[in-house]
Amino acid sequence: MPDFAHETALGGIVAGFDEVGRGPLAGPVVAAAVILDRAALHPRLAAELDDSKKLRPGRREALAALVLDTAAVGIGTASVAEIDAVNILQATFLAMIRAHAALGRAIDWALVDGNRPPGGLPCPVRCLIGGDGLSLSIAAASVVAKVHRDRLMADLALACPGYGWERNAGYGTAAHLEALRRLGPTPHHRRSFAPVAQMVLL
Repeated sequence: MPDFAHETALGGIVAGFDEVGRGPLAGPVVAAAVILDRAALHPRLAAELDDSKKLRPGRREALAALVLDTAAVGIGTASVAEIDAVNILQATFLAMIRAHAALGRAIDWALVDGNRPPGGLPCPVRCLIGGDGLSLSIAAASVVAKVHRDRLMADLALACPGYGWERNAGYGTAAHLEALRRLGPTPHHRRSFAPVAQMVLL
């Protein structure tokens, strides 16, 4: 389970960063930055925060609400147009930079899930592979980003019915691919991603 060992080792004000939505065929990529109050962490966050992929939706929603109520949080997105223009990795970094800006406060360290440091952050960066399962700050960012993006995709599903985004969040499930073949791509599909590009060329 994640803890504060990495934050403590770094010292100072540490924000955990994580992103959601690098793999889907549709929708934005979303990043969150979270500074938890280590001295007064809500007991449920200490006991239950984990990699968002390991948590059931209801628990994710509840934990995200607790994080938003008790922590400093910044959320940033990069649009489909930006993903197609600069590639998904650079768009992910752009979302992280925006998440940092949305925090509205200076930090001493950015503790980032993964092995690639985003350029453009005005502070030192420490990358942590599998960080959402190791660091409570990154786990909190993972949960907030996941819940935020899932809500965005559910809203887009109302505007673009038939693709099942309220269930698959834009990932390339069999049902989504079948709808893409049947209905064609929407403005919210990533045309730089191969399955969508193939539909555009048909």
